[in-house]
Amino acid sequence: MEISTVSRAVKIGLHACGIWPYLPSTVLYRFLWTVLLSTIQIFQYRYVMVHYYTDSFSNFMDGVSSAMTYSLLLIKLVILWANQRTFSDILQMMAVDWQNCDLTECGLRITTNRARLSYRVSNWLIGLQLGAVVLYSCGVLAGNAGDVEKMNVSSREHILKMKLPFMINTFPVYALVMIFEFCHLSICACGMSIVNSLIVTLIVHIGGQIDVFCDWLMKAFSKNMMLKVDGITLKMLIVKHQRIIAFSQRIETLYTYIALMLFVSDTIIICCIGFIIITSIGTPGGFPVLVRSILYYFVMNLEAFIYCFAGEYLSTKSRMIGDAAYNSLWYDVMPKQSRTVHFVILRSQKQLSITIGKVMDLSLERFTSIMKASASYISVLMAMY
Repeated sequence: MEISTVSRAVKIGLHACGIWPYLPSTVLYRFLWTVLLSTIQIFQYRYVMVHYYTDSFSNFMDGVSSAMTYSLLLIKLVILWANQRTFSDILQMMAVDWQNCDLTECGLRITTNRARLSYRVSNWLIGLQLGAVVLYSCGVLAGNAGDVEKMNVSSREHILKMKLPFMINTFPVYALVMIFEFCHLSICACGMSIVNSLIVTLIVHIGGQIDVFCDWLMKAFSKNMMLKVDGITLKMLIVKHQRIIAFSQRIETLYTYIALMLFVSDTIIICCIGFIIITSIGTPGGFPVLVRSILYYFVMNLEAFIYCFAGEYLSTKSRMIGDAAYNSLWYDVMPKQSRTVHFVILRSQKQLSITIGKVMDLSLERFTSIMKASASYISVLMAMY
């Protein structure tokens, strides 16, 4: 039997990112991430400022998208670090859910299936991020090899868009810098995929618990046994519903401001990458740019979709609670006992959700608004440049 909804890869990544609570190495990992990302960010924004005053607008947009991606990663980590206690409460609640999942055969099956789904999705997200890193690096190397003007080492393009404080005039130094940039890019890609996999894991877990609760509601009332069917009591129903609500509120606390930053930054990042892809089509040397940008563009869209789908999924699942309570045999029991179901129906009318900075709910409608805004900005940029 699976013992956790969090996969081994995600758990190792959470340890390495300093997110897993109350470990002796947490402070060290947080310090390393802060120093590494902050230092690289200085060089990245120096690159953006330098190319703002040049005629190469594509390089400027490429630098903006790269710098903002790493800024978003740093913000995500800081928010998760600041909510260490909330994340610890979530892990404890998940552990209790696993201990209680064998109360019914259906509950064990649902929880186990959701854990396996979480494992598969997490592995796919990590694989896509690393694939994007490999293609992006290959695109940069292909662009350097296919451009005669870049035969000189000092004029070759780097994997990371940075303005370094020293000159690179020899091939060994250039090779070392490129290796460091590739390793840094891979580590950051793993960090981004781990944070995104975490919200998928939490949403999949609470979705499974809602399914278990709906199954309990359908089994809890009958004409023959008014208080207990398959070990399910009215008290258990109340406690289970309260735990689902509390779990949802902790996910909201953990990700509401991450969703706010993502909603703003992903719109700009998707716009920048889309502009680069459109302007590179049909131009000399445009194929390497397409190679490094296509999967990167897809991954950033997928990130926005994951968060918006998580909010939509949670809201839809919460509506199922009221439907399951109404469809149960509450009318076959005594009025005093059926009031429990009435309260469940009443409480389920307030949907569970993940908000964008406590302003608006995450939903698929928000995802379409991100895509529309990005397309509008691309149209404006194409008209201007």
